[in-house]
Amino acid sequence: MELILNGERRSLSMASTVAALVSELNLQGRFAIEVNGEIVTRSRYAERRLDAEDVIEIVRAIGGG
Repeated sequence: MELILNGERRSLSMASTVAALVSELNLQGRFAIEVNGEIVTRSRYAERRLDAEDVIEIVRAIGGG
């Protein structure tokens, strides 16, 4: 499936839901995911389906000071 991930077109094999996307990208730690301008909470990762051409933004929390 072709998606736009953080501004770049990506072809991902298993990403049918946000949970599958997290697994396929091996994301760990603290991050936020937005699909087509809508923030998806962790409790909705398994139910939020992805479609071809969805625009996904993933932002990681970085500590510092």
